[in-house]
Amino acid sequence: MLDANLKTQLKAYLEKVTQPFEIVASLDDSDKSGELLGLLQDIVGLTGKITLKTDGSDARRPSFSLNRPGADISLRFAGIPMGHEFTSLVLALLQVGGHPSKLAADVIEQIKSIEGEFNFETYFSLSCQNCPDVVQALNLMAVLNPNIRHVAIDGALFQDEVEQRQVMSVPSIYLNGEVFGQGRMGVEDILAKIDTGAAARDAEKLNAKAAFDVLVIGGGPAGASAAIYAARKGIRTGVAAERFGGQVLDTMAIENFISVQETEGPKLARALEEHVKQYEVDIMNLQRASALVPAKAEGELHEVKFESGASLKAKTVILSTGARWREMNVPGEREYKAKGVCFCPHCDGPLFKGKRVAVIGGGNSGVEAAIDLAGIVGHVTLIEFDDKLRADAVLQKKLASLPNVKVIKSALTTEVKGDGQKVTGLVYKDRTTDELHTVELEGIFVQIGLLPNSEWLKGVVELSPRGEIIVDARGQTNIPGVFAAGDVTTVPYKQIVIAVGEGAKASLGAFDHLIRTT
Repeated sequence: MLDANLKTQLKAYLEKVTQPFEIVASLDDSDKSGELLGLLQDIVGLTGKITLKTDGSDARRPSFSLNRPGADISLRFAGIPMGHEFTSLVLALLQVGGHPSKLAADVIEQIKSIEGEFNFETYFSLSCQNCPDVVQALNLMAVLNPNIRHVAIDGALFQDEVEQRQVMSVPSIYLNGEVFGQGRMGVEDILAKIDTGAAARDAEKLNAKAAFDVLVIGGGPAGASAAIYAARKGIRTGVAAERFGGQVLDTMAIENFISVQETEGPKLARALEEHVKQYEVDIMNLQRASALVPAKAEGELHEVKFESGASLKAKTVILSTGARWREMNVPGEREYKAKGVCFCPHCDGPLFKGKRVAVIGGGNSGVEAAIDLAGIVGHVTLIEFDDKLRADAVLQKKLASLPNVKVIKSALTTEVKGDGQKVTGLVYKDRTTDELHTVELEGIFVQIGLLPNSEWLKGVVELSPRGEIIVDARGQTNIPGVFAAGDVTTVPYKQIVIAVGEGAKASLGAFDHLIRTT
């Protein structure tokens, strides 16, 4: 199951296991059970600390649990955790085997102290780059607290279950049989939802912090770059972010970040965060900004308020809140979001295996999505508003070669249709004839660009008609001491490499402002 190189790497990791444990597999006579058995046999063959039993009685087959004698741990994988989930498997093996987590001590204690019954189920796909964060977070919590149980389920392998629960987006998380959340979540996100006093405690801690010289709002490439450049100047620097990594976390392949030939969004996001942590930067996660209160006079402090009830003050502020997927804003879209309306083809595509889907948008993102989906789903209909596709020629050529893709141009999507539970089709208007047409399908992937995350700044900072923050050559906004960088600004070409440069520029601009005014 594992090649020689992967076995060598895994063997080195498994040397960190300090406490013996067993893997208990629940199998049947299917090919997938055979594959899983091969994987588990490879694992136990690499270390004497793990034993394998194949007499498991779990109803989901193939599946396996990790059990340590004397410890009440309920951690299970339903499926074969390869692809993006192989790292989740390795971490689970190490943590059940006694290798300590890198989580902060106070977070570990918070997890251990949680009381109640928490039975989590996470549906993932092997191509989903967002799923491992959820799986790894809940696995670790299950290792640390016997009140927390977790099973990670490959939605593509357990299609009947997915259909029964109407799972149309991954990761989808259930708690005690009810929907708990969808999309990327880490330990802090999950704790904030199940530990009801956590948000208030965090807000209290933030309110007690001293003023920063530079406060960066947003933890994407621009925010990370701004924080590093500020910290290197030896000034008090803070980063408050809703999620560190920003939009990069939702990006699959990255092949144009100079000096890095190829990487993936989550991997780059982790590298950015680790780089920031090399400096004395106060990173404050799970903080969604809600208001900016500019200084009333030179020498006074700017204040940023957050939805958590916290507020922070700073001599200068760098706004780098990035952008999010643009929605179609048509009837039915929001009602059926995560019920057939999706934004990540890599994550959710496997859930639509053999089904009919549409891709909205004919730029690079839309055409790439259609190409990827064509290898999984039954049929793809690509709908483009313009009378021509805007994607690169090489992508258009590849798209045209696919037999199960239909391209409709000069089309405006006007409605998402559904049966109350899931998407059943869409309606589009032919812009050349004004005729309405209905396409029957099960999934819609929206790929029509980005919207700046700047609503909370309206009436305070000068914005363009598109909602972007207007900045000058130094990243300065219309408010002295308030700078901005990245996809949230008017700087053209929304690219990671450009955001990194703009973040550095805004940070240098903020430092220049500080030395001239303080």
